Amino acid sequence: MAGQGPQENGGIVTGINVTPLVDITLVLLIIFIVTAKIVVTPAVPLDLPKASTNEELQVVFSVIVPLAGATLVNGAPVADDAGFLARAREALARDADVRAVISADGGTAHRRVIHALDLLRQAGIARIAFATVPEEAGAP
Repeated sequence: MAGQGPQENGGIVTGINVTPLVDITLVLLIIFIVTAKIVVTPAVPLDLPKASTNEELQVVFSVIVPLAGATLVNGAPVADDAGFLARAREALARDADVRAVISADGGTAHRRVIHALDLLRQAGIARIAFATVPEEAGAP
C-alpha cells in the first residue's frame, strides 16, 4: 500500500492513495454508458402488433409460396402476377386494414418470397407478416 513516507515494521499508515480507485471507477462508468446506448438501440425497427381484448375480427389475406408449383392466395392457386394483384386489390377494397400473411416453404427460393412481397406492396397492402411453424422437439 502507498503511504506517506517510509514505513517501518509495525508502523501506522497515515494516508491511502485513492486516485487509482477513482480512475478505474470512472473508466467503468464510461464503458457502461457507451454499451448501454448501443444495447438500447434496435437493429431493425419493427411495427409489432398490439394485443387487443375486444372482439374485433382481423381480416387476413393468406399467401402461400410452396417449394414447387403456383403461389396460393387464400387457398386457391394463382396463375400469374395479374391474378395475384387483382385478388390483393379486391381484399384491400373490402377491408382497408387487411393484413397479408406470407407462408413459405423452408426450401423456397428467396426471390419468390420477395416477389410476393413486392406484389403485395404494388397492390397497396402495407401490413405484411410472415408465418412460421415452431420446430418440433428433436428436429434440427
